Amino acid sequence: MVDRLANSEANSKRIGVVEVCFGTAGQPLVIPGRVLIGEGVLTKLCRKRPKARQFFLFNDILVYGNIIIQKKKYNKQHIIPLESVTIDTVEDEGDLRNGWLIKTPTKSFAVYAATATEKSEWMSHISKCVSDLLEKSGKSPTGDHAAVWVPDSEATVCMRCQKTKFTPVSRRHHCRKCGFVVCGPCSEKKFLLPSQSSKPVRVCEFCYKQLFSGATLPSHSDSYSHPEISSSNISDDDDDDDSSD
Repeated sequence: MVDRLANSEANSKRIGVVEVCFGTAGQPLVIPGRVLIGEGVLTKLCRKRPKARQFFLFNDILVYGNIIIQKKKYNKQHIIPLESVTIDTVEDEGDLRNGWLIKTPTKSFAVYAATATEKSEWMSHISKCVSDLLEKSGKSPTGDHAAVWVPDSEATVCMRCQKTKFTPVSRRHHCRKCGFVVCGPCSEKKFLLPSQSSKPVRVCEFCYKQLFSGATLPSHSDSYSHPEISSSNISDDDDDDDSSD
């Protein structure tokens, strides 16, 4: 099915429409052999709060962006090569249901579909695309992935020292290795994580010691969970999808 659509005019037109929606700031998406498998709105668990994002699944990449005008205009385009993707289901909890983790070496995050059926279809199609790509390339599934960041709203105190309370003065920071929300004194160190950045990135004191000694660290994103998120956590502040602390 995918091979038959790869060079069809209808497929090229569909991908061209997606390109136009992202405007000149987006990357070109029409290339030989690329097929648009499906698209839809998913709720992405961002640093500040859950947000609606438009996702496009191709046979080789996953693309998502901010919704400006539904089906007409998107910005902040993100492109994830599917070869590096692994996915894991997330248990329903509170208002966040029908979710799964999208994990890559550079960035990992949770997304949520509107229904259980939609979740199943997304996960099935993503798994099939990844499997087909790995089979064609002869590569093995990636074993390393970035930690899922714990949302700011889930930590009122530093997750390492358990003492420092977060205030407008005492800011929250994220360890790039474990994804924990930590205070400044607990995350003064930096360490080079090549899969995430060409420069040393912020890590917490615990992870720094483990990385420096060469010990193997458990991945927080392998068992992601969250408390219920209520309307009190929702704000209009623009966040995330960048490398800010």
